[in-house]
Amino acid sequence: QVQLVESGGGLVQAGGSLRLSCAASGRTFSRYGMGWFRQAPGKEREFVAGVSWSGGRTYYADSVNGRFTISRDDDKNTVYLQMNSLNPEDTAVYYCAAENDIPVGSKKYSSEFWSSWGQGTQVTVSS
Repeated sequence: QVQLVESGGGLVQAGGSLRLSCAASGRTFSRYGMGWFRQAPGKEREFVAGVSWSGGRTYYADSVNGRFTISRDDDKNTVYLQMNSLNPEDTAVYYCAAENDIPVGSKKYSSEFWSSWGQGTQVTVSS
């Protein structure tokens, strides 16, 4: 498994932007599919975005498509989530996840098919 550490969360006003980072340990980072999930109080953990090991394929939840961008830098063992046009509904703890290549089909949207997780970073969007 790979060790993951998120950073970049914080408090931002509606309409603002944040960039989350997820630093991974291990020499095989480039072989992992990477994802971002989020969990708001009282809600299930939900898929936000994913990127394949090659970086060639990206996936987004409908709720963030067009506002969020996932990217990866294999030289830095880091995956990013650029979040623009934030709104209060984006408030949640954001988690980085890794799996040996991104889970296929609908499995990618379920947290149970991702094996490595970070500790999470809080994002709060004020209205």
